Amino acid sequence: MAGFTALLAESGNTIGYVFPLAAAISLVYSASRYELTERIVRRSTRLFMTIVGFMFCVLIALWILSYNL
Repeated sequence: MAGFTALLAESGNTIGYVFPLAAAISLVYSASRYELTERIVRRSTRLFMTIVGFMFCVLIALWILSYNL
């Protein structure tokens, strides 16, 4: 697990951009599809969680695949 923490520490300067970018994408996409404010917020929150979850799964998969390289 120390290798994973080192990986996050090395990329710490760029990983902070993931959350605002995912939030902006999900808000713009939801606002272009729906008109009601509560529906926009609900759908954008769900999409934000989906994007961040998918990116986390890809990060873990790449970390496992590059474990002993």
